[in-house]
Amino acid sequence: MNLVRLSFAALATMVTAPALPLQAQTAPAAAPAAAPTPAKPPRLIVVISVDQFSADLFAEYRNHFSGGFKRLLSGVVFPSAYQSHAATETCPGHSTLLTGMHPARTGIIANSWTDLKAARTDKTIYCAEDERVAGSNSVAYTVSDTHLLVPTLGERMKAANPATRTVSVAGKDRAAVMMGGHKLDEIWWWDGKKFASYAGRAEPLVVTQTNQAVTQLIARESAPLDEPDFCKSRDRAIPIGAGKSVGTGRFARAAGDTRAFRASPESDGAVFALAAAFVQTMKLGQGPATDIITIGASATDYVGHSYGTNGNEMCLQLAALDGTMGDFFAKLDELGIDYEVALSADHGGHDLPERLRDEAVPDAQRIDPALTTKAASDAVAARLKLTGQLLFGDSGSGDVWIDPKLTPVQRTAVLKEALAFYRAQPQVAAAFSRAEIEAAPAPTLPPPAWSLVQRARASFHPARSGDIVVALKPNVTPIADPTRGYVATHGSFWDYDRRVPLLFWRKGISGFEQPLPVETVDIAPTLAATIGMRLATPDVDGRCLRIDASMNAELCR
Repeated sequence: MNLVRLSFAALATMVTAPALPLQAQTAPAAAPAAAPTPAKPPRLIVVISVDQFSADLFAEYRNHFSGGFKRLLSGVVFPSAYQSHAATETCPGHSTLLTGMHPARTGIIANSWTDLKAARTDKTIYCAEDERVAGSNSVAYTVSDTHLLVPTLGERMKAANPATRTVSVAGKDRAAVMMGGHKLDEIWWWDGKKFASYAGRAEPLVVTQTNQAVTQLIARESAPLDEPDFCKSRDRAIPIGAGKSVGTGRFARAAGDTRAFRASPESDGAVFALAAAFVQTMKLGQGPATDIITIGASATDYVGHSYGTNGNEMCLQLAALDGTMGDFFAKLDELGIDYEVALSADHGGHDLPERLRDEAVPDAQRIDPALTTKAASDAVAARLKLTGQLLFGDSGSGDVWIDPKLTPVQRTAVLKEALAFYRAQPQVAAAFSRAEIEAAPAPTLPPPAWSLVQRARASFHPARSGDIVVALKPNVTPIADPTRGYVATHGSFWDYDRRVPLLFWRKGISGFEQPLPVETVDIAPTLAATIGMRLATPDVDGRCLRIDASMNAELCR
């Protein structure tokens, strides 16, 4: 058993429940023997998001999985599910998974956006904050669900039957909030030091125990993980400058290093341990109504940002997550719960250009610093002979806002010059004005065939989105200097960031694989149909997927 499965087991053993202590899971995590699919709805819905788990990663490693992923592969597999929108970031992606709606309707257009009319000095708005809290800013913020404009499946279930229990646990606050929604029984996320929740929420004993156990775990140094044979071909150093390289890491960690803990498989072990504790102590799946727990496994994203997607670190991360999920499913089996699992991702990811160029992707490159919003603003101001900052935004791509204090004539001139500036840049694929995005026709083709402006439209909310949206060309990484922080990222219009796997499993389900494209907005209506609830247009953007022949045709059409 590798170190991370041991950490899950160790944490689970230390988190006790009034009725039944969680035990270490050492048995193989194979699926239970096949049985006829129950005619009744599942008693517990488990929705797992693996942050930055692209369809490319899934395809690369699926034949090596032996734990939780292997079980899910015996169910219903959609290898090409699309986060169809352009803003392929954590917050927008998580907002689609259980609302069944694109970010244009959820209101979550990005991880952060600019509101130049905000009352506070900091005009950046974090997607899961309440900026009205006095003294807060987009870094030191108060976590809130206020920006999510629509209900989640869990909220709909609870509204239909108040006996439903809803729980959300994640490695990031925005994952917990966007999958859980507004009204939950329990919501907890890792805040960098401990599992936390909304101010004033009582801390259950299992959270206290988990925090104590994780604190003890972090206080000990962590030895390097054993390297499976299938990871050895990825074990190759990639220099990225200033004496720094990635590609050979094995997650050795110094005692007390919380940052390294977060960007390692250990943190997923902690999230699943807390999720298992909630299932046990709340007796989820054993009440009078179907319950739902959402789990945000965030470590894959931190690993992808810190080391890239094609190295030894990602191989070890996914192997460890496979084992951790296998242990988690084994615990649910032990408890005798009839549960249904859906697993997908908030977005994909792109490897660092230094390794991509070495692997026959010659156009892989880092963004030109001349494309920063400040540089673009200065260029436009010089052309128009205006003073002050005219354009606002966080990077050289995505949403760009024009200063609202300009006169209408000035705004028109700035918009024209800014579009000309961006469209002339060799690293820019397209730049769209607000008017062009709003005029874009609704897509009628599958998501791979959507035009770039249609992808932008799926992320566009008129009250929050920018005046311009910029799309970089494929294989351009919007991180200019990899030696000062993250080395790789996501967030583009392209399919390596849009395409993710979608897996469903329930004991006795007749497994099959559907290679045609589907969308992540299809998850909520599909799960709803399995519990006798119909979600369809216009209430949601997604459609129900027939994952079992016994599903009611009236609920899933």
